[in-house]
Amino acid sequence: MDEVWLKRGRERSVYNRHPWVFSGAVHHLKGEPEPGDLVAVRDASGDTLGVGYYNPRSQIVVRLLAWEERDIDATFWRQRLQAAMARRERLAVDASTDCYRLAYAEADGLPGLVVDRYADWLVLQALTLGIDRRKQELAVLLLEMTGARGVYERSDVDVRPREGLDDVAGPLAGEPPPLAVQVRENGLLFEVDIAQGQKTGFYLDQRVNRQRVAAYSAGARMLNVFSYTGGFAVYAGNAAAAVTNLDSSEQALAAARANWALNGLPPEMLSEIRGDAFVELRRLRDRGEQYDLVVLDPPKFAFSQAQVQSAARGYKDINMLGLRLLRPGGILATFSCSGAIDEGLFLKILHGAALDVGREVRVLERLAQGPDHPLLLSFPEAAYLKGVIAEVT
Repeated sequence: MDEVWLKRGRERSVYNRHPWVFSGAVHHLKGEPEPGDLVAVRDASGDTLGVGYYNPRSQIVVRLLAWEERDIDATFWRQRLQAAMARRERLAVDASTDCYRLAYAEADGLPGLVVDRYADWLVLQALTLGIDRRKQELAVLLLEMTGARGVYERSDVDVRPREGLDDVAGPLAGEPPPLAVQVRENGLLFEVDIAQGQKTGFYLDQRVNRQRVAAYSAGARMLNVFSYTGGFAVYAGNAAAAVTNLDSSEQALAAARANWALNGLPPEMLSEIRGDAFVELRRLRDRGEQYDLVVLDPPKFAFSQAQVQSAARGYKDINMLGLRLLRPGGILATFSCSGAIDEGLFLKILHGAALDVGREVRVLERLAQGPDHPLLLSFPEAAYLKGVIAEVT
């Protein structure tokens, strides 16, 4: 096995079990590894730190798979996937749910591999070159281990260009999925477009949060902003007095209507607004509209640290608009999925928004991604979703 030797003093993060080796930490190579090859990582004294796959095209030149020198073979992948599956069975999934994240990259010891389950279909994302080279082998193994009918690839994510990879989507193994896959989440029904939907088709990371927000919906007039396919709306549908979905996509709003009907909810309770959220919220404000519950679940505003400042302005603006639309005593559920915006900064932004509109905000609950998206303490980058449920007076 070829080797990557680190500069003296640059091994500390690996000793702390962080699985990334950056190019600036590398002293020299022993051998001539090809992009995607497995390499042993050694400190300046020659001691083995682990084994991972190599990509000289990326700033993250090695992603570690194991903390000792060992074979990375079919047995290794099977063991890691089995551990990830057992983790979901124990923590995240019950009989009322058949859609969840099955494997979450570094958090499951599988850097670069994301696998989501939607009933009888799996969606695989190869985020890195090392996984991209092995995705066919992994897809076949996943079919065997899970009994799924097919594996569909959705490697159309923003991180792939940093690995020197193009976007790819399409069937990988087994049967191709239907246009809409019906899934159950906490007993509620949703139709998911695996091939064309956002992310891998559904926002699985918000499962627990949809339940928590619904707990505040009894008798409420609810505004669901960036509603996508209506997840928060459907959860609130049995208790709220009226629900309005707001999204820029007619396709998403149509899917939200279908999901509402799929759960037998009264059509007269649901309304919708199609348009840019910032524009439409200002129109609602100017008309004097007031709501008891406002949900703000925007897309990622910051894709890197360089975009944090502009993203912070966007988050402040959208939260100012949401706060102005709440009756005194109303509930705001607001989220950020930008990993570059940490929870402390997000709360600071929300506080600034509250000050600027003259409202007082009391945080009732702090929210994060669900347990099928676990956080490995040695890899804080896995924590990206943060949110709050707050009372606004």
